[in-house]
Amino acid sequence: MTPELTRTHWASITAVVLALLFAGAATVASAGDDGGTSTAAAKVPAADSAEAGFARDMAVHHQQAVEMSFIVRDRTQDEEVRRLAYDIANTQANQRGMLLGWLDLWGLPKVESGTEPMAWMASSDEGGSPAGHGGHAGHGGDGGHEARDGSLMPGMATKAELDQLGEANGKQAEILYLQLMTDHHKGGVTMARGCADLCAVETEKSLAQGMVDAQQSELALMADLLKQRGAAPRG
Repeated sequence: MTPELTRTHWASITAVVLALLFAGAATVASAGDDGGTSTAAAKVPAADSAEAGFARDMAVHHQQAVEMSFIVRDRTQDEEVRRLAYDIANTQANQRGMLLGWLDLWGLPKVESGTEPMAWMASSDEGGSPAGHGGHAGHGGDGGHEARDGSLMPGMATKAELDQLGEANGKQAEILYLQLMTDHHKGGVTMARGCADLCAVETEKSLAQGMVDAQQSELALMADLLKQRGAAPRG
């Protein structure tokens, strides 16, 4: 029996398809620059650029979403929540692969020692590009993220919260997952908007905007699922 496709499912499928198209475009562009070394070099982002910083940070951010989604699939039998978890895990695993692939393509490290998470968004504080988007939320004036009880980046769950999710069952697990993932998506939207405003590589900007659109759709769905369970997003 084929499960009914929710709007989140369609949004996730669309995001994955776009991600694969963007990856292909990036590869073709790279191949086209082989004849001009100076031109190709000029198009490679710097290690401390918004493009590289977003790719590194969002890859880490996405990895936790995948982890939480796999946890909840083992803690509940509710098909709607399990389907949402599958959609999020599938989409964000694919996008994470793209982000890490771009770093490889650019010859940049996946981990930048001595650089605080979210430091690439410092220019949003100074120049105000993402004004009104909450681009400065979750990090300090120097661009570095202010950890919340051990969280690494905006919206990310703490180790204690992950442990709590791993111990919950049924409705309790569903509510906690939806609340944690709501926080996670809100942080992810802030980061993706930052790249959409600051990144210069068009394929990455497009992927970031796609993340904003898809995750906002999922936020609306998760609010509905929480309401059905007599709960609400955390304040």
